[in-house]
Amino acid sequence: MAGKSATHVSNKNLFRTTTLWLIWGWLLIFALLPNILVIAVSFLTRDTSDFISLPVTIDSYVRMVDPLYFEVFVHSLWMAGITTIICLLLGYPFAWLVSRTNARWQPLLMLLLILPFWTNSLVRVYALKLLLATNGLLNKALLAIGIIDAPIDMLYTQGSVIVGLTYLLFPFMVLPLYAVFTDLRNDMLLASQDLGASKSQTFWHVVLPLTTPGIISGVLLVLLPAMGMFYVADILGGSRNLLVGNVIKNQFLDARDWPFGAAASVLLTLAMAVLLLAYRASSRRIGKTDFNEVA
Repeated sequence: MAGKSATHVSNKNLFRTTTLWLIWGWLLIFALLPNILVIAVSFLTRDTSDFISLPVTIDSYVRMVDPLYFEVFVHSLWMAGITTIICLLLGYPFAWLVSRTNARWQPLLMLLLILPFWTNSLVRVYALKLLLATNGLLNKALLAIGIIDAPIDMLYTQGSVIVGLTYLLFPFMVLPLYAVFTDLRNDMLLASQDLGASKSQTFWHVVLPLTTPGIISGVLLVLLPAMGMFYVADILGGSRNLLVGNVIKNQFLDARDWPFGAAASVLLTLAMAVLLLAYRASSRRIGKTDFNEVA
């Protein structure tokens, strides 16, 4: 009996060790190593025949302040920021309402939220293009109702890009907010009311601070991906509404300037690191010492 128990423990330890090595190997090969290569390439020189070459230089980072590229970065950040604000304003009350509905209906509501993920995002963007086109379904419906007299040009505008980004990224804002709302204790809300706080005071001083990690998580999952979804800008925005992802794609595939494209990718990674630090700080502020725990 003791021999079987020892064998069972040994097999369990072997399985755990093998699993850990596989996970670490996967992360090293497919996560850490590619990022190291991107950082290394960003400090090299463009070569017309071999794509990259020596000497080591910081010219690619210096080019970031060029007015042409700087304007694209600012414009991309503006559109991503507007998208994030819209997702937050819509997702915050939505997550609150879902978390307060009957527990029987919550899984169904969340399933309906993530149901579009079962379809490729590129297909959904093309479907959205059919809705927003000059002769699309939305314009035809508005004309039929009599709200407009002529079709509205909605495609290839900044607004259409923001609509597309919001449509694709809205669930990423709701999911972390729903998680923090489900963990929000009702006794804290009742205690605030018993102490004489109004609903607005309870929201500003209790609900909002406790849900800050969820807000930052949602911003993290929406803001940076919104800056990189080049295909949304290509399909819905035209050539005048570029995102950082378009710049990176063009540098790698068209201009063949790998160092500059890598430098732009590194800056996006640094922006993600800043948001992760903000999330960690907010988690610690409300007593969450474990960074990997979702509030």
